[in-house]
Amino acid sequence: MLTVFNIADYFLSLVDTDSGDNISNLKLQKLVYYAQGFHLALYDEPLFEDQIFAWAHGPVVPDLYHKYKEYGSEAIPMPKNIDFNIYSEKHKDLLDQIYSVFGQFSAWKLRDMTHQEPPWNTTPIQEEITHDKLKKYFKTQIEDE
Repeated sequence: MLTVFNIADYFLSLVDTDSGDNISNLKLQKLVYYAQGFHLALYDEPLFEDQIFAWAHGPVVPDLYHKYKEYGSEAIPMPKNIDFNIYSEKHKDLLDQIYSVFGQFSAWKLRDMTHQEPPWNTTPIQEEITHDKLKKYFKTQIEDE
């Protein structure tokens, strides 16, 4: 199983700095939240083991937050040595789609979006957003094929 740090590295590797694109800690938190939610809905299993908690500014994985908190609201640099062999094609496809859909939005727009969604807005602040809540909600966001 991938770690939340693997997922973060993958998203950070997609940043096109030449176009002014960047990912802050706040934005990264929302991207891993969406990745976990859609993975649970599609495959009935978590993408990573770390728990996601409801914090004031939306869903957060605390260990990931603490790793990058020194950057504040600034851009997190691209990882130096990322091993793309650890990602299956299924994972790459999902993460690429998540980034394509949600990566276009600002950190604050993503924050506001998560505040409208039941996984966050039905979970008390500082409590875990359960896999069941994520899976139930994100299943409603997938179009039937």
